Amino acid sequence: MTTHASGHLSGANGTGTRTATGALGATGTATATTLGIHATGLTKAYGEVRVLDGIDLAVPRGSVLALLGPNGAGKTTTVRILATLTSPDAGTARVAGHHTVTERALVRERISLTGQFAAVDDLQTGAEMLRMMGRLCGLAPRAARTRADELLARFGLTDAAARTAKTYSGGMRRRLDLAASLVSRPEVIFLDEPTTGLDPRSRQDLWELVRELRADGTTVLLTTQYLEEADRLADRVAVLADGRIAAEGTPAELKARVAGHRLDLTLTTRAAYEALAPRAVHLAPDDLTLGVTTDGSAAHVRALLDELDPDRTTVDRFAVRTATLDDVFLTLTGADR
Repeated sequence: MTTHASGHLSGANGTGTRTATGALGATGTATATTLGIHATGLTKAYGEVRVLDGIDLAVPRGSVLALLGPNGAGKTTTVRILATLTSPDAGTARVAGHHTVTERALVRERISLTGQFAAVDDLQTGAEMLRMMGRLCGLAPRAARTRADELLARFGLTDAAARTAKTYSGGMRRRLDLAASLVSRPEVIFLDEPTTGLDPRSRQDLWELVRELRADGTTVLLTTQYLEEADRLADRVAVLADGRIAAEGTPAELKARVAGHRLDLTLTTRAAYEALAPRAVHLAPDDLTLGVTTDGSAAHVRALLDELDPDRTTVDRFAVRTATLDDVFLTLTGADR
């Protein structure tokens, strides 16, 4: 683990690199005062592979954006560019009002990044690690101790404060890692799949933390594979596919875009399934189940059943359900086909 003097960067891409975050700063332009993150035309390629192909993001201060996408869609690359860990090949980004390339140090003073894997020092106690982070952030010894105690209590680690991190469970290590990211009260925080490996209770605790951060005015960019997480936490959601933003909006807007409701049909034969598949917004071939859009009314459901199964022989059973972000994700990324 390496330590530097600006920007807490915790376990990004599993690297285990950490740096300490500085104080918040004022911004100078109208855009800077309203947007915590503003990216235009971000492009990044590794060799012949273009990972990002013109990404635009505008995240208001004090809001939560969830960035969704299948593995390899470019989520972590986007986070690394915004967190100053790599530079784009083209395009620009400003975070907390500062340019991520020409004002890298100023950005790092105002951000925090928690990656997919906890980056903690196994030889330090929880209290020692948080106090060290406080000192690196410029806090006086007493203030660093007070802040460490506050965070240990907030994350339920007070009883384990004197134990070395190597004795912590996976969930406790993740909580300590998150606590370290908040020592300096960052203006913008990047959470790159932060609940990976957490038990349901720890995941609920992290969700509550994200809500508290938003209430405190912190801008949060969250990448996650748990779509329920994005649905519950995000003010807006951006779906990333093939290096581009496939769709962006509130969870409700995206669900309405796919379908306000969905009629799931379990069919009697493979032939019937394949015949109706082109109309479906959701496919589950192993179960011979597919979903089609509906407004949810009894009249529309009856009309669909009459249209799709006029002789009452192809539909074994059906169910009406409200569209979810799973439907949005699968439809927009093509992952269900």
